[in-house]
Amino acid sequence: MTAAPVHHQAQGWRGFYGANPTHLLAVLGGLALAGYAASGTLTNPAWPAMLLWFAVSIVAHDLLVFPLYALGDRLLTAVQPGPAVNYLRVPLLGSGLTLLVYYPGIVKQGELTFRAATGLDQEPYLGRWLLLSAGMFAASALVFAARGVAERLRG
Repeated sequence: MTAAPVHHQAQGWRGFYGANPTHLLAVLGGLALAGYAASGTLTNPAWPAMLLWFAVSIVAHDLLVFPLYALGDRLLTAVQPGPAVNYLRVPLLGSGLTLLVYYPGIVKQGELTFRAATGLDQEPYLGRWLLLSAGMFAASALVFAARGVAERLRG
């Protein structure tokens, strides 16, 4: 007997909020975590420069970088239409993000500071990034080939 009112309440909540109540809890938890991180950042005396860097990086991404990789994706889908293009998108994304994160080490930017701080050099970064990228493309090619073989065996 109680299942109908609970279902009705859940439908009412979904109609009001638009999603499950656990979604609201997850959003509130994420906002609380972001607020905690922001409060720690605001105690840093360099917070205005950090805020400016963050704002400029958002604008630069939206105005410069996004159109470039959207254009690259359009060209990629023009050359290879269909779902097979995802076997190129995934390793390209992984390789690009890894390059973005480790770019200073790959191009040996700040080599003297890095050596003074760690006692190591930046020599292996480029080779390791190239090996990681090649591994991602090889793994994607293997999955693509395995799926092709599985489709042929089923068909």
